[in-house]
Amino acid sequence: MSTITRHLSGGHETVRAYTRRVEIPMLGEVAVPPPDKVAYYAGLGVLAALQVIEWPLALVITAGHLLADQHLSGLAKGVGEALESA
Repeated sequence: MSTITRHLSGGHETVRAYTRRVEIPMLGEVAVPPPDKVAYYAGLGVLAALQVIEWPLALVITAGHLLADQHLSGLAKGVGEALESA
């Protein structure tokens, strides 16, 4: 398995990005995203609450953003490690 394909999942980057944890009653310990991502998601929530966009669209945008972020962070890390080993 190559270095690039080994790190495509982005799991390691996701773990590092979500290192802050908050204890919430009845839910337990929850990982908190970085402040820039919280602002992005809050902005989408405000747009949906003000009915500028429909709430299903806000959910689809959020899910797409999360998936793209995980994929791209893993891809960038894999390419960087492959370049280092070359």
